[in-house]
Amino acid sequence: MDAKVMQAGLNELIETLKDGQKGYAEAMTDVEDADLKETFKKYAAQRSSYITELEDQMHKLNLHPEEESSITGTIHRAFINLKGLVTSKDRHSILAECERGEDYAKGAYEKAQKIQDIPADLKAIITKQAAGITQGHDEIRDLRDAAKK
Repeated sequence: MDAKVMQAGLNELIETLKDGQKGYAEAMTDVEDADLKETFKKYAAQRSSYITELEDQMHKLNLHPEEESSITGTIHRAFINLKGLVTSKDRHSILAECERGEDYAKGAYEKAQKIQDIPADLKAIITKQAAGITQGHDEIRDLRDAAKK
C-alpha cells in the first residue's frame, strides 16, 4: 500500500464531497420548490456523513485529511455555477448543474476505487458510498429530465 497515493486519493474524494455538500446546502436554502429543498437537504446530509466516514477511516490508517487540499486549485468545482442558476429559479437548469456535479463525484469515486491495496474496510466504504453517489446522480438526472424546458 502506497500511503501517499491513498492519502491523496482520499483527500481528493473528501474535497469532492465537500463541494457537493456545500453546493447542495446552498441550493437547499435558495430554491423555492419544496421537493427540491428536501432532495438537496438529503444529499447535503449524505455528503456530510460520507466525509465523516472517510475521515474516520483515514485516522484509523494514520493518514491525515488535509484541511486545505493541494488539489483545491486544480479541481474543477462542480457546483461553481449553481448559485447563479438558483437565483434564476429555473428548475431544469438547477438540476442540470447538480447532475454535472454528480457526474464529477461519480468520476472521483471511480478513480478512488482504482487505488491499489486499499484495506478491505476502506474499500467497502468507498464501494458503498459510490453506490450512493450513483443513486443520487440517477435521481437528480431523472428530476432534471422531468423538468425539461
